[in-house]
Amino acid sequence: MKDYIVRATAANGRIRAFAATTRELVEYARTRHNTSPVATAALGRLLTAGAMMGSMMKGEKDLLTLQIKGDGPLGGITVTANSKAEVKGYVNNPSFVNPPNALGKLDVGGAIGCGSLTVIRDLGLKEPYSGTVELVTGEIAEDLTYYYSVSEQTPSGIGLGVLMNKDNTVKCAGGFMIQLMPEAGAEVVKKLEESLSGVASVTKMLDPEEGNMSPTDMLQKLLKGLDPEINDVIPTAFVCGCSKERISSVLSTLSREDLQDLIKEGAAEVRCNFCNTSYSFSTLELKEMLLRRGA
Repeated sequence: MKDYIVRATAANGRIRAFAATTRELVEYARTRHNTSPVATAALGRLLTAGAMMGSMMKGEKDLLTLQIKGDGPLGGITVTANSKAEVKGYVNNPSFVNPPNALGKLDVGGAIGCGSLTVIRDLGLKEPYSGTVELVTGEIAEDLTYYYSVSEQTPSGIGLGVLMNKDNTVKCAGGFMIQLMPEAGAEVVKKLEESLSGVASVTKMLDPEEGNMSPTDMLQKLLKGLDPEINDVIPTAFVCGCSKERISSVLSTLSREDLQDLIKEGAAEVRCNFCNTSYSFSTLELKEMLLRRGA
């Protein structure tokens, strides 16, 4: 099966939970952006989080944006997601390479550095909801956990992981998100803490050579003793809606002077940040845009 998210509840609705496998979409992002291993891990973790968070939204036109701005060599990461769990994203410096951390793992936190995490939800209201917190570790899962605690007062347990093959392709990727509802009491909290304390990393659970777990298996393990109930299975994928027509519409809004400058240069090439697709416009096409603008 392709990438998907499993949505569940537990403890009689006092817990909501999500688990995802996202190897294909993270691998697609790697090939589109030609990311280094550490950039793949960073972008892949945020894409996975975006997919799960996007699936929480209700409206067809609702849009989620996750932005990490760091002072490390990666520079920053941007991911957007919709309520269908379709995601897209990019990292500012995709080719950066750094040594492993003290545990021999990809040093995502070191590559991102200090900075901020911003979550923006556009729900079709006059103003989108936006919340920003300082990065705690730069490892992304911990930063999102902190965001939910501070900005939304929702105690959460979040795990995200990307494991690379020796040829730098993605071996497995995914994550989980477990959130306590306001009515969760001390007993539920204690049981959940006990269950999570013995959990291995996300990649160890997903790795075909180790845990070989599905998202459902992960939730059964994470919510052991809390009577988890699977509610839904949601497909997720890397989807970018860019097209030459859309880029043309944007170019058409440029001033006459800017269009004339492009015509003098002979042509124009525009690259989509999210999927790295390049669109070329000939002098003739640019002249037609200018004509459509009129005086």
